[in-house]
Amino acid sequence: MQAVINPTPKDYKSEVKPTWCPGCGDFGVLNATLRGLAGMKLSPDQTVVISGIGCSSRFPHFMKTFGFHSVHGRALPVAQGLKMARPDLTVVAVGGDGDFFSIGAGHLIHAALRNIDITVVVMDNEIYGLTKGQTSPTSPHGHVTKSTPYGLLASQFNPIATALSLNVSFVARGYSAKPKDLAALIEKGIQHKGFAFIHALSPCPTFYHTFDAWDAAVTSIPGDHNTQDRNSALALALETEKQFTGLFYQEERPTMDQAAHAQMLQAKSFDINQYMQRYA
Repeated sequence: MQAVINPTPKDYKSEVKPTWCPGCGDFGVLNATLRGLAGMKLSPDQTVVISGIGCSSRFPHFMKTFGFHSVHGRALPVAQGLKMARPDLTVVAVGGDGDFFSIGAGHLIHAALRNIDITVVVMDNEIYGLTKGQTSPTSPHGHVTKSTPYGLLASQFNPIATALSLNVSFVARGYSAKPKDLAALIEKGIQHKGFAFIHALSPCPTFYHTFDAWDAAVTSIPGDHNTQDRNSALALALETEKQFTGLFYQEERPTMDQAAHAQMLQAKSFDINQYMQRYA
């Protein structure tokens, strides 16, 4: 690949046609991601998109960047490992609510603690679409599906509140029906030096049509919100009547990849015999 001068979103789009259902919110998230990369003027051959398994995790096929379609729930370990090995690359991990909040939930905890410089875009439709309509961690309590015919008995997972409680250094939410606003958040997330978590509301018109409900509930974060105040951000995240979108919280702090590479540059020669004598 060659670097693109003054790129447009089309420069990051592959020849593979998206295979999502008509009206899927993931089209809007893809559009926003393409806009975000173009806005950053990132070179496609210096950008990697990594996904897990699910409808949204088909993302890498539809982009002209490098990509890695990993196994279910493992996008974060792959993305973190790549960034540690190649800190010069821009690494974006994408997936759905099942991928990140169910089988991959444990990886979210460690990614937050490490604060490695990657950007995560979670497409949340509150349903398992690829397997034809079962409840996911973000499905609301009482939701009736093929897997919960008498209604979901579990509580609903709160992605933003969870990210804030894990001390994630960049926490934001966008809406697929507002791709320009979401693109701006993706740009900010990539520019952020640290772990950037972007929750993207992305309705599934086939198995759980939430467009009307989210159109009514989506509200921009108040302009006077202090993005360095975690408690204030948490209060917005816990709001049940509204779905606030925008930047909830941002904090610049050392990243694990930067610290690790700094230590490597300062590393002294290692004497294995001396090391073994300490524990003989």
